[in-house]
Amino acid sequence: MKIGGIIAEYNPFHYGHKYQIARTKELGELTHMVAVMSSNYVQRGETALLSKWARAEMAVKNGIDLVIEMPTMWSTSYAQRFAEGGVSLLDALGCVEMLSFGSECGNIDELIECKNVLNSETLGERLRENLDLGLGFATARAEALKAVAGNRFFDILEKPNNTLAIEYLNALDKLGSDMIPMTIRRIGVDHDSTKKIDGLASASDIRNMILSDSKEWENYVPDTVAEIINRELENGSAPCPITKLEFSILCCMRQLSAEAIGRSPDVSEGIEYRIHDAALKAGSLEELYQLAKTKRYSHARIRRIVLHAFMGFVVDDYKENPPYIHVLAMNDNGKEILKVMKETCRLPIITKASDFDELDGFAKHVYALEDMCTDVFSLASPNILPCGREKTEGIFVVGEEKNEIAGEKPTEETAEPVEEEKVTEEADSTEDKTEENVTELSDSEMIDDTVEEEKEEEKEEEKVTELSADDEYNME
Repeated sequence: MKIGGIIAEYNPFHYGHKYQIARTKELGELTHMVAVMSSNYVQRGETALLSKWARAEMAVKNGIDLVIEMPTMWSTSYAQRFAEGGVSLLDALGCVEMLSFGSECGNIDELIECKNVLNSETLGERLRENLDLGLGFATARAEALKAVAGNRFFDILEKPNNTLAIEYLNALDKLGSDMIPMTIRRIGVDHDSTKKIDGLASASDIRNMILSDSKEWENYVPDTVAEIINRELENGSAPCPITKLEFSILCCMRQLSAEAIGRSPDVSEGIEYRIHDAALKAGSLEELYQLAKTKRYSHARIRRIVLHAFMGFVVDDYKENPPYIHVLAMNDNGKEILKVMKETCRLPIITKASDFDELDGFAKHVYALEDMCTDVFSLASPNILPCGREKTEGIFVVGEEKNEIAGEKPTEETAEPVEEEKVTEEADSTEDKTEENVTELSDSEMIDDTVEEEKEEEKEEEKVTELSADDEYNME
């Protein structure tokens, strides 16, 4: 058994993701794949369009063997914390040998060399000088890199997936992980493109098509994914756009004091007062974001701060990396990984509802926040769902073997009653579309949707306030 890992959002799963998984298995000679997938909320500071359980089901029907959750505290954080959260979870499994991620560069040696230069003392000095001149962080770092290494690495930092790849490499170094990094070259349509090329569309375009009630999106995802999305749409469980929570968020933000907002993660330089004032004036979330946005604080960063303030996240919540392994879905190969994990994993493994009750300390606190986040997410679906889904949804299992994991639901063929804590097994999976014309998009949509837009916003500004030390690596 040789296991590889991927960190992604699958919002929704598309042909680019399918290609990355297949290519990773091929190049790495891997037999099994684990994905760390974002919770019900994504790095843009918004809700995912479909629940984490539906998206996990998509993954295990399209090449991933085991899906574990990245809790909301990390899945909605800036790139460095997002990367550290995902890498730490894979590393904690103790059995993942390779970490795969997409990049525009497609050359792991160049990415490692660029990462080393970025972390050098010489570049750090140049970076501080550029920041003192009023340049934004992304521009300041790119100019410092150009001064130190010429044009060799300059283009690398211009691409969002390269930037995230470097954060993954930094996380591996920080954790002292033995996982071997590999990168798959990203090709195809741009992340925010509305163009369709050779039967391909970007994830953001697919989401927009779903929200517009167009059936055109079915042409750009595997058949099994289309079936899951249509099922969720028909039963009123999707779509779940952040706009469904707009009134609730505005109501909450109007009640919060500037001091309370200031206790949220990633807040500095008095931005909490600007956000507070914007909340008192705004009639929509978009207006709130626009009113609060500054040269220093991008639209994406404001979105994340607002979401964190709404959820009640505070700086002190981030004491450690994610403290438990929450399994969302698996197939028969995933069961084999789980068996190995029970011998190698350094964190508590959650496979049934009662496992949450065994958590203590920081892990118990993180779970309580995740439970609350899921209850709030349930308000965003067309049919408002009840609280408690963290314990009632269970693991989705697909495969031919009889379910033997404690807590699984029996299939419809069995006559035994279904229990709340048990998971559903689906024996048959629909054959996917051919992988011809498949092209890889990003392995995690959040960088495509946040870092690049933040860079574009920054280019329009000529002067920013000085960055705090904690902000020097968040790519904002």
